[in-house]
Amino acid sequence: MDNNRHRSIVRRVLERIFPSAPDFYSLLASQAQQVEHTVNLLVDFMESPEAAIAKQIKKDEHTADTLKVENIHTLNEAFSTSIDREDIYRAIMALDEVVNYCKTTVNEMDILGVKPDIYTHEMAVCLAEGVRALTAGYHKLGKAPLEAATHADIARKAERRVEKIYRKALAALFQGDDYLNMLKRREIYRHLSNAADRMAACANTLHDIVVKLT
Repeated sequence: MDNNRHRSIVRRVLERIFPSAPDFYSLLASQAQQVEHTVNLLVDFMESPEAAIAKQIKKDEHTADTLKVENIHTLNEAFSTSIDREDIYRAIMALDEVVNYCKTTVNEMDILGVKPDIYTHEMAVCLAEGVRALTAGYHKLGKAPLEAATHADIARKAERRVEKIYRKALAALFQGDDYLNMLKRREIYRHLSNAADRMAACANTLHDIVVKLT
């Protein structure tokens, strides 16, 4: 048996025993990019609440859910990982929850008959800025982790801006005696706040990964 053939056989045996790790950097970056697409649609909806946009957001949620399941399966089947398993799982779940809250927001606006206002638009814009930073951070994680940490900080700052707008919106809302409108609109504000909270959770996970890599 010549040396080249021998090396080829040994390589195949080793690959079966120790399969190569999936590229979780690309996996998380792709999922973040999908979330960014949905959140950008949410901004569009807050500017022009068209049924077609709402329908696309709901479709995105199904796509995101499929991607989440595939990513978790990949994680469970991986022999080894380049990132801490728990951190990968936390990132996958938090990213998916951002999309879930986008869908919940437009669904309940339709059911409750709530139209966008300046506060829902401002919160959606800040959420989009934060998710855009997350996407950039996860894309840079494998090659420039310190730059990824900077993007994580940007996402956390965006979440804090959402919370400030949320509190401002509530203060303006609870004036007068239209209690039914207050309760309906508060639910919508809360969903947007929760979306930002999950975005921040994902930013925290991104930062935790950077700390472990550097």
